[in-house]
Amino acid sequence: MRLSEFDYALPEELVAQHPSAGRTQSRLLHLDASGAPHDLRFVDLPGLIAPQDVVVLNDTRVIRARLFGRKPTGGKVEVFVERIVAEREALALARAGHPLKAGHRLILGDGVEAEVLGREGDLFRVRFAEPVADVLERCGWVPLPPYIRHPPDAQDSERYQTVFAERPGAVAAPTAGLHFDHDMLEAIAGRGTGIARVTLHVGAGTFQPIRGDTLEEHRMHSERYDVPAQAVEKIEAARARGGHVLAVGTTVLRALESAARGGTLRAASGETDLFVSPGFEFRVVDRLLTNFHLPRSSLLVLVAAFAGLEATRRAYARAIAARYRFYSYGDAMLIEKPV
Repeated sequence: MRLSEFDYALPEELVAQHPSAGRTQSRLLHLDASGAPHDLRFVDLPGLIAPQDVVVLNDTRVIRARLFGRKPTGGKVEVFVERIVAEREALALARAGHPLKAGHRLILGDGVEAEVLGREGDLFRVRFAEPVADVLERCGWVPLPPYIRHPPDAQDSERYQTVFAERPGAVAAPTAGLHFDHDMLEAIAGRGTGIARVTLHVGAGTFQPIRGDTLEEHRMHSERYDVPAQAVEKIEAARARGGHVLAVGTTVLRALESAARGGTLRAASGETDLFVSPGFEFRVVDRLLTNFHLPRSSLLVLVAAFAGLEATRRAYARAIAARYRFYSYGDAMLIEKPV
């Protein structure tokens, strides 16, 4: 399939620059199993979930991955930590006035020294003089996506993080989860619905466009994931009572379907580079809650694989016409797998 089939024009004013006043106060476009869209509010979600269902959340926690600094010569440097690989080493994207090379020394944050050890693909391996996690917590900035134009502030520190975030490691939020507050989660659980947790640490590659003209040319970036035995048990219990599996976000879907690559869902952890495109056989997920995604992105391709390309096109056209808010701080869409 050609990438041009996953393009659309979005008015710039529909790119949400700030979150809604309250986490649950966004809109919800419900795409039913026939592909028909329905305009709802996110507060309507609990009523769409049956007691026998299971809701699966991604409990990754966004780290303060962006650091600013300089070279000893005075040139400005920006380092975006993609992954901590050892206590004092990280793989990172880096920008400087002149290309960085192995041996270059950096002064980051409040004066922390670091050294570029070399390149690993698109990333640099950087050694810090202090534990990386400590440096990020003390000096790092919230890694807002490039389409959010304001500098991160105190509101972003709270709202670009889910209320159920526990396991640090993501450099981008699992944005479908940003719509939930504790009261809504309690309301869902109070109906008897199961709630399970998996982890997928969202990498910087989530913002990278698909390279090439066809989907077949694309190679997905690798991300760490963990589907624990407890989550598998809750999903199996929901299936046994006739319930459905609702994945909160594309990251949850990729984690669950990665763990089911052998044909059956099993507890699994490691790295996944699963690229979900039209024709993919979904073994676990019946319903997908997700935000609206960038054109020509792997996330939009995943949505089209789940909902159907034509249904996705119609839904996005309706969302634009109805002035839904798009991307990380935008509105949500609940998609039923077509029958």
